[in-house]
Amino acid sequence: MDSTTCEAVPMPLAQTASRGVKIAVAGGFGAGKTTFVGAVSEITPMRTEAEMTAASIGTDDLSATPSKTMTTVAFDFGRAALSESMVLYLFGAPGQDRFKFVWDTVLNGALGAVVLVDTRRVEDSFPSLDLVEDKHLPYVVAHNVFGHEDRAHSLDDVRDALQMAPGVPVMRCDARDRQSVQHVLIALVQHVIRLAELREGRA
Repeated sequence: MDSTTCEAVPMPLAQTASRGVKIAVAGGFGAGKTTFVGAVSEITPMRTEAEMTAASIGTDDLSATPSKTMTTVAFDFGRAALSESMVLYLFGAPGQDRFKFVWDTVLNGALGAVVLVDTRRVEDSFPSLDLVEDKHLPYVVAHNVFGHEDRAHSLDDVRDALQMAPGVPVMRCDARDRQSVQHVLIALVQHVIRLAELREGRA
């Protein structure tokens, strides 16, 4: 096991939990969505993965992830407490275009979204970004660092490549590491709160 990997430890829902919110986790194929949800989930995550077969040849680009043998065909689900009162229900969307019919189910009713980006295939992030923006969901962009070479790209490089608006938070993330994932989720909730306060100030 990699030293940065944290296994999810099943935990009962705290009796103090009074608010549950839905968070969508989106991104391109192989960007790390299943890993992201599993790293932080306090329950055994629900995964709808299927073995990749010859039918995916020419459809799914494995050039950046040659060891990938499974793919999400519906959605991932996990639960993480952000505080004693707030619980996040995480829904990870499949990355391939052929599963777009699931994306609305994952995004509808979400408080906000995390869009994971793999700098080896930045263009794969655009469909998820377009859909999140079309639904007017607050979101943060998390550059999932798979290896040392990924750090060669600055966050400004990532922002420029994605043509992100200045107000959208962009940060690094190791989807295998619980603390790193928690940092992203906290940043998302803070971003949602800031946007709500701005709207109230303009009202």
